[in-house]
Amino acid sequence: MMPDMDLADVNATGPSRRQTGNLLGPCDPPPFRCLEGADQRALLLCDHAARHVPAALAGLGLPAAEFERHIASDLHADELTVLLANQLRLPAIFHGYSRLVVDANRFLDDPTLCPAHSDGTVVPGNVGLKAQPRQQRWQQLHQPYHRAIASWLDQRAAAGAFPALIAIHTFTAGLRDGGERPWQIGVLWNRDGRMALPFMAGMREQGLTVGDNEPYSGRDGFGYTMAVHAEARGLPHLLIEVRQDLLATPAQRQEWATRLARAITPLLDNAALLRPWQEADAGGQTPAGTGDASH
Repeated sequence: MMPDMDLADVNATGPSRRQTGNLLGPCDPPPFRCLEGADQRALLLCDHAARHVPAALAGLGLPAAEFERHIASDLHADELTVLLANQLRLPAIFHGYSRLVVDANRFLDDPTLCPAHSDGTVVPGNVGLKAQPRQQRWQQLHQPYHRAIASWLDQRAAAGAFPALIAIHTFTAGLRDGGERPWQIGVLWNRDGRMALPFMAGMREQGLTVGDNEPYSGRDGFGYTMAVHAEARGLPHLLIEVRQDLLATPAQRQEWATRLARAITPLLDNAALLRPWQEADAGGQTPAGTGDASH
């Protein structure tokens, strides 16, 4: 089961959501949403699923067009995660707010938690952001999502299980302040390559150009989600990046969900994989890539 208590808390529209100092109003969506799944061997995560901004923040002072760009969310990651969850019958948890409001894959002290600039765009609502509103976003929008993940994992741990965590991200084909990105799909990993290495091999067998720690490097900053929930617990994990222009239509997203499912299925069928990571699992393998950790 998913963490029903946490979900009920954030879905509440009563006085607790309207108390003084609460960032969310009665018409704002909750900080996360969940999909149930019959197969508990893995949990899908989507850190950058949404582009929503709490009404109280007045769009962060940005025109609506900026929220159609990759700076506001991982374009098409939400839909791709839903399709993959349905194909694999896996549960999934999605963060509910734009990465411009608070990035669910950042630590509290990361300067890009509430970015003042993103790929050439100034975010007025984040310029000179003080500690108190930053902490408010962390407590009310960032941490509820992660408590939901931790709650699900705690339930599985109590049952003696070691499920895999699979995070779905997307990346733009090019940046305003950077070059083109030729990879169709990238995999980010640090020391634990138990899922990353065979998954990349499976993608290459499908004829794809695969980025090994590209366009970002898992070694140069793995982000909050996998570091806290997967690495700290020793769980098998996989962080997937798919190029956004390849997901523009429903048919393309369905095709990619099928590709991903084809490569993930044998990993989940390998019972020896679903156990805590140990130093010996590193096997002398070293992550490749040195990209900027902007996932």
